[in-house]
Amino acid sequence: MTDIAVFVDSRGGNTKKVADTIAAELGVAAGDPAAMLPADAKVVFLGSGVYGGKPGKAMTAFIASGDFSGLKVALFATSGGAAGADKMLGTMADALKEKGATVIGNFHCRGKYLFTNRGHPGPEDLENARKFAREMRANS
Repeated sequence: MTDIAVFVDSRGGNTKKVADTIAAELGVAAGDPAAMLPADAKVVFLGSGVYGGKPGKAMTAFIASGDFSGLKVALFATSGGAAGADKMLGTMADALKEKGATVIGNFHCRGKYLFTNRGHPGPEDLENARKFAREMRANS
């Protein structure tokens, strides 16, 4: 077992790409938020696409139903624009802090949406996600 877990709520696949990249860098598999937090988890990476400035419904439910006391959480997102991601990451951070988590950082990159941001997340975005994963692991 590992003390790191990665969970993702992704409709279009953009955030899943980032989650899989982070998980591979950390030597774990990305999980679905319908699963339970591993009992031995100490650091949890939570990611979601941005849907109207909010995280996906599955991620919202996961946070609302989980016990994050004493856990360190790193957040990540993909979106069509930075403003929506900043709002969503702040909402997630606030909810997690109320549940006892310590939010240690966040990462955002553009994701393809309709006709915008084609090619994202791209190789540079994914390299930045790997770097984020390493930094969060080192800071935990």
